[in-house]
Amino acid sequence: MRGRRGVELKTPAQLRAMRRAGLLVAQAHDAVRAAARPGVTTAELDAVAREVLASAGAGSSFLHYGASFGLPPYPAVTCISVNHEIVHGIPSDRVLVEGDLVSMDFGAIVAGWHGDGAVTFGVGTLSPERQALSDVTRESLWAGIGAIRTGGRVSDISHAIERSIRAQPHPYGIVAEYTGHGIGSAMHQEPDVPNVGRPGRGPKIVPGLCLAIEPMVTIGSPETAVLEDRWTVVTRDGSDAAHWEHTIAVTRNGLWVLTAPDGGEELLGRLGLRFGPLAD
Repeated sequence: MRGRRGVELKTPAQLRAMRRAGLLVAQAHDAVRAAARPGVTTAELDAVAREVLASAGAGSSFLHYGASFGLPPYPAVTCISVNHEIVHGIPSDRVLVEGDLVSMDFGAIVAGWHGDGAVTFGVGTLSPERQALSDVTRESLWAGIGAIRTGGRVSDISHAIERSIRAQPHPYGIVAEYTGHGIGSAMHQEPDVPNVGRPGRGPKIVPGLCLAIEPMVTIGSPETAVLEDRWTVVTRDGSDAAHWEHTIAVTRNGLWVLTAPDGGEELLGRLGLRFGPLAD
């Protein structure tokens, strides 16, 4: 079903398929984090995520993506970005070392419906600065989720993300060139969900809307560059970056974080928001 402006609104059956995809995203995140240690390559981590998909008979949202946009077909099921890499890092023979800051983005397809999520974690123990960067980015994600209200506007989310980051004593950079997005029968759909903006703008938030919200934050400048592989996005000044993402469904009962193992119940409760899962 399409709402106004061509935004795809999901039926309960479609949301349940997206929940199954979202749970695979969460499972892959957990499996990759458990496997990440000094001496492991990012390609080996991608293989761990591939096994999650294979075991479930699910598809990858990322593998071969991009050809229709004139980009080289993406060669992996994960994006693994390390330290100054912001997003779209291609898994390779790069060997991880103690203290690396790793962002992993992953998408799964179940019955034609997508789930998309990203986490940032450390290899071993992170420096206080890197840990704070990851924490601030995750907090801004949940600030954005906390701004979702039926009848509100998509830019309310953008404003909440930006406000959360700007409130920090350190002047973190907010990557504005890459945004969150609608998601459903395709990984990237309308509407875009920027990480900065004024409230009260954009499409109205209604039941059936699904959004992938994904702040990307840097310790230094938010200016970016793309490497010769045409995928990997890095900070222009070489500063560290973090990336967190969840797929969220708006239901008639509240919110359902499709890529959180508990559906977001705990953190939605802390934010004073209604947890709105659908019955199986």
